[in-house]
Amino acid sequence: MDNKKDIKVGIGFATGRKSFQKVLRSYIYNWKESGLVDNNKIQLNVFVAYDLTYNQTVKKDYINIHPELLKHINGTIFIGTGNINEEINHLVAKNVIEITEAKKIFGKGYASQRNALIYSAIKNGMDYLIFLDDDEYPVAVTNARKNAVWGGEHVLSSHIQHIEQADFTHGYHCGYISPIPFVEYNDKMTETDFRYFIEAISNDILNWDNIKKVMNDGGVTYADKEVLATDDTQEVQEINKSKFISGSNLGINLTDPQRVFPFYNPPGARGEDTFLSTCLSERKVIKVPCYTFHDGFSTYKHLLEGVLPIKLKFIRADNDKIVDRFYRACIGWIRYKPLLLLITQPDDYKGKIEEMRQQLKAVLPKVCLFFDQPNFMNILTELDKYDRNVNRHYKDFVETQLIWKKIMNHLVK
Repeated sequence: MDNKKDIKVGIGFATGRKSFQKVLRSYIYNWKESGLVDNNKIQLNVFVAYDLTYNQTVKKDYINIHPELLKHINGTIFIGTGNINEEINHLVAKNVIEITEAKKIFGKGYASQRNALIYSAIKNGMDYLIFLDDDEYPVAVTNARKNAVWGGEHVLSSHIQHIEQADFTHGYHCGYISPIPFVEYNDKMTETDFRYFIEAISNDILNWDNIKKVMNDGGVTYADKEVLATDDTQEVQEINKSKFISGSNLGINLTDPQRVFPFYNPPGARGEDTFLSTCLSERKVIKVPCYTFHDGFSTYKHLLEGVLPIKLKFIRADNDKIVDRFYRACIGWIRYKPLLLLITQPDDYKGKIEEMRQQLKAVLPKVCLFFDQPNFMNILTELDKYDRNVNRHYKDFVETQLIWKKIMNHLVK
């Protein structure tokens, strides 16, 4: 790092949960403990894009940060719908983009929230932006002698240490990363049936081998002890036209805004991090040795109070809440799978889609019977719908990057 100037670091949260304040408090004390707060060469600025509709929250759930915590950071910027509309009006008035273009960048959903955070960070002169999620905590868990063993993680320090040499830095995740519950097979649905189902909706990262290992551990992904024991980084290699990242525990180098890409996902889908991954062929992406614990089922909020469980619960498909979360994840995956296939395997697209369709026709009735949830048949309907619209979604994906480029050129000037 260049010690002759302040390093301006933005920490971005795209949030909609009432628990945000507790998560932020834990991170701020983590930054203090790691020495970042007292390092006068580094400025820490928190950027919060909040959604009041996600969990019926109110503005004060995000902006009322305790004064004691504010002493430890250099600035805060809060981004709600009104703030986004102001920026849209500004960009339109300056003839940078048109209103229809603005909605492609700053519309609804996680991709738009993340784009607003990147835009605001660049506009406010940040050198780097580190994305953290409001359901991920700066701790790692391993499994030793059948007990959970916990350790604190200096997530922000790890990204800051390495981001100068990269376009993106990407950390590791442990905990409840996957929404797929532990499944006890029976005559209604065999392991082979479930494997065909997962393979039909999966991508190069979410595949059967990974899922089976996590399921055998009760739905928990434990941290790799070798990663925890090293300071080594590794460059992320391209797999099938993608350098896979995730939307949190993610650092973006903003020193050259024209090298930054926007997030995108098809309407009603997720996968904004996956689609960003497909843009990174000519970017340097470094895997950094730091973990966050993903509390995907909101089961371990007491971690933020210092309570460390000895054993982590199996996530079983034995209640409606767990099954519904899995169902919604499957819908989100199937909605972005056609576009991902078109981007990464255009020559094989039609054959791959038809193969998926036949697999789903064969296994979905069994999935519905096993989970006692007929709505799983909607997955096939959604596949057909997003297959029909895939060319329009691809056009939007490309246009989003062109619109973003105009915005970045404006900010640079």
